Amino acid sequence: MRGRAAECEALRSLIATVQSGSHQVLVVRGEAGVGKTALLDYVSELTSDFRCVRVAGVESDMELAFAGLQQLCAPLMERFDELPQPQREALNVAFGRGVGPTPDRFLVGLAVLSLMAAAANDQPLLCIIDDAQWLDQVSVQTLAFVARRLLAEPVALVFAARDGNAPTLTGLPELTISGLSDSDARELLNSVIPGRIDERVRDRIVAETRGIPLALLEVPRNLSAAELAGGFGNLAASRSAGQLEESFVRRIRSLPADTQRLLLVAAAEPVGDAALFLRAAANLGIPVDALAPAEAAGVIEFGPRMRFQHPLVRSATYSNADLADRRVIHRALADATDPGLDPDRRAWHAANAAAGPNEAVAAELETSAARAQSRRHRRGGGILGARSNFDIGPGPPRLQGDRRRTSQGRCSSPRSCI
Repeated sequence: MRGRAAECEALRSLIATVQSGSHQVLVVRGEAGVGKTALLDYVSELTSDFRCVRVAGVESDMELAFAGLQQLCAPLMERFDELPQPQREALNVAFGRGVGPTPDRFLVGLAVLSLMAAAANDQPLLCIIDDAQWLDQVSVQTLAFVARRLLAEPVALVFAARDGNAPTLTGLPELTISGLSDSDARELLNSVIPGRIDERVRDRIVAETRGIPLALLEVPRNLSAAELAGGFGNLAASRSAGQLEESFVRRIRSLPADTQRLLLVAAAEPVGDAALFLRAAANLGIPVDALAPAEAAGVIEFGPRMRFQHPLVRSATYSNADLADRRVIHRALADATDPGLDPDRRAWHAANAAAGPNEAVAAELETSAARAQSRRHRRGGGILGARSNFDIGPGPPRLQGDRRRTSQGRCSSPRSCI
């Protein structure tokens, strides 16, 4: 559990307390992908002498009353006959084992409490509830009821829920999980990338994923070796518009037109160079103040390196822009890039800006390819990679052939031009 020493210690303490005969309740909170499920897996590995039951909420079951509760309690129903008659009747109806009027929720809660206490008579009981925000409301309410009424039973209830969700669990002990520290995030990233990774690319991935482990693991899988070695691909553009979080798309579309254009500038510039961003904005005649609504909405942070709230925001910005708008933005970025200091980046932006065959762009790309090939031989990587990585459109052609094909400007995304 890289970077989770404090969290693991809290879970070990929780288990030790239950082993001594007392109950424990904990709600692990954090955003999607932060590692809540991994921590639940960790605590389950600590409990070889426990009985462990586990349930994970599923969105499709949210409207099915008692669905989550039934799944959690099913392994414990062997102790069902030990419950008082009113509780047995209530639980039978709730779980579809009997017919009758809608069961009293108080009795259902007492029945679940009694069932867990009976199961814990033999050995300590660990109940793990993952994705609690997706459990049906009745099940969440019942489990919160039980959590607040456990006394001397050796029972642990450990929930995992996303930030700002499952308000019924508010007030129970919480463990808030945030992203990994920069150093731990870099270590995790390095552990899943077999080859060389350019420091700028690595730092940008760490910054934009905010150390969220799932994002750190997923983003590099969408990048080529050339991009990881310093290529100018869009770090999130491999995701299609249909795969984007729709909420991000709606937020972007609600912003003023000039704000959206500046977001597109930031999304199209893969290194996040703020100075280049400012020069491109000036080329477009858009005042930098137009970015303020996006900053206020928490979509992007302006600093020495531009940083989107989440990689999916970058993807949403770029993937949902018109091709003509992308070309205009790349043209502004190409014009703003010093050909003496960064000719490869200029060539890449110029290629994305081209709307048709362009001999000058093709020449720039071939020169860039030669430089990249030379660097690759010298240090095992390159800014743009070998010629075979120079797609100029959504499919072939590539640079290895008629130069005219490489300058036709059919780029549907920055990655397709790498």
